[in-house]
Amino acid sequence: MKLKQSEALFERSKQIVPGGVHSPVRAFRGVGGVPPFMQSASDVWLNDVDGNSYIDYCMSWGPLLFGHQDREVQQAVQEALARGWSYGTAEPYSLELAELITQELPWVEKIRFVNSGTEAVISALRVARAATGRDKILKFEGCYHGHGDSLLVKAGSGLAEMASPDSAGVPVSVASDTIVVELNQEEALEKVFQRQGHQIAAVILEPLPANCGLLIQREEFLKKVASLSRKSGSLLIFDEVISGFRVAFGGMAEKIGIQPDLVTFGKVIGGGFPVGAYGGRADLMDWVAPCGPVYQAGTLSANPVAMTAGVAMLKKLKRENPYSALEKKTKELACQLEEVAQQEGFPMKVQSFSSLFWIVFGEMDTPDFVVRTPQQTPKKSKEVYSQVFHSLLENGIYLAPSAYEVSFLSTAHRPEHQEKLVKVMRQAIRKVMQK
Repeated sequence: MKLKQSEALFERSKQIVPGGVHSPVRAFRGVGGVPPFMQSASDVWLNDVDGNSYIDYCMSWGPLLFGHQDREVQQAVQEALARGWSYGTAEPYSLELAELITQELPWVEKIRFVNSGTEAVISALRVARAATGRDKILKFEGCYHGHGDSLLVKAGSGLAEMASPDSAGVPVSVASDTIVVELNQEEALEKVFQRQGHQIAAVILEPLPANCGLLIQREEFLKKVASLSRKSGSLLIFDEVISGFRVAFGGMAEKIGIQPDLVTFGKVIGGGFPVGAYGGRADLMDWVAPCGPVYQAGTLSANPVAMTAGVAMLKKLKRENPYSALEKKTKELACQLEEVAQQEGFPMKVQSFSSLFWIVFGEMDTPDFVVRTPQQTPKKSKEVYSQVFHSLLENGIYLAPSAYEVSFLSTAHRPEHQEKLVKVMRQAIRKVMQK
C-alpha cells in the first residue's frame, strides 16, 4: 500500500492546521503512522487519494447504518440542495424531523436542534442547572460528552468528588463543579449522593459508553444511577449521541426501559451530516429561550439539508427496522474473530452490543469477563492494537484508528466483507506473534 499523496497532504496540512487534522483521532496518534486522506466513499468502501480502497468499519463514527451514500438519503439531500442549502430562518424541515422524533419517543416531549453533540450536551447541562437551581454535575470516568469545559475533567487523586481539569485551558474553578465517579460502582455512587446529592443538578451518562472502549454496563447499575438521581432531585441526562437510533430506534432508553429527563442526540439524526439535538420533558425544555431564561442559540442550527437527510434516515430506520439483523450479524462477526484468535493462541476479546464492536487485546480474568471500566482494559491492548490496525489497513480494512474507539457495522456490510476482516485478522495476529 502506497500513501505518497497522503503523506504529502499531511505534511502540508501540519503547516497550517494543528496536528494536521480537525479532530485529534484523525492524526493517528493512537496507532502511529500517516493517516490516509480519503477522497470518496460509497457502500462500505473508503477510497483515498492514492487509489487505495478500504472496507470501512468506522462508518463516520456510527451514523451511517445503511452505508455510505445510501440512495434514499442521497435523493432527499439532492432535492434539498435544489431548494437551497442555508436559510438562517424558520423552515418546515426541522419541524418534520422534530415531530418524527417526539411522536416516537415519549420521553422527548420537546426538542431543540443544534450543530454538534458537544453543543447539545452543553445546552442540556445549562437547562439542568437552571431548572434545579443547583451547580454541580456528576459524570462517570470513561464516558465522553464532548469538549465542553465542565466535562473535560478527571477524577483527582483524593475523593471521587475532587475532580481536576483533563485539558489545558479548563479552569480548576470549572472542574470543581463536576463530580467524577467510576462506572460500575454502586457503592461509590451511593456515597457521593449521600454527601452531595442535594447539590447535584444532573447526572450525565452514556448508557452505552463507547468512547473509551465499548464499556457495556449492567442494567442493575444503570437502574441504580436513575434511582439515586430521582431520589436526590437531580436530573438524569442520557448522552445518546452515539447510541441514539443506532442500537434501537429509541436508543438505549428503549433497550433498558429507563426514561431520562433530558437526552442528547447527534450523528444519526442528520443522516451523517453535522447535527446535534437535546430534548426531554416539556417543562424542562420550556426553560430554553425564547420561552424561558436559558439562553441558547445557533445561527445555522437546523440546517435544511441536514434536517431533510435526518428525516429520510429516520423514516427508513423506522420502516426497515434493521436492528435485530444488525445485532445478529455483529455477534457472528465477534464470535468469528474470537475463534480465529483462540485457534492462533492469541489473547483477544471482541465485545459487542447491537451493531457496535470493540476489539481488546490481552489476558482476561475469565473467558466471559466483560470490560466495564477503563481500568479493566489490559495495558498491552493499545500497543498490540496499533500493530494489528496497521496490518489490517495494509490489507484494505479500516477500523477506528484508536484502541479505545469502537467500530460499527451497517446493512451494507455483506458476508464477503466480514469474511475479509476475519481472514486478514488471522494474518495480522500471526504477524504480531512473529515479532
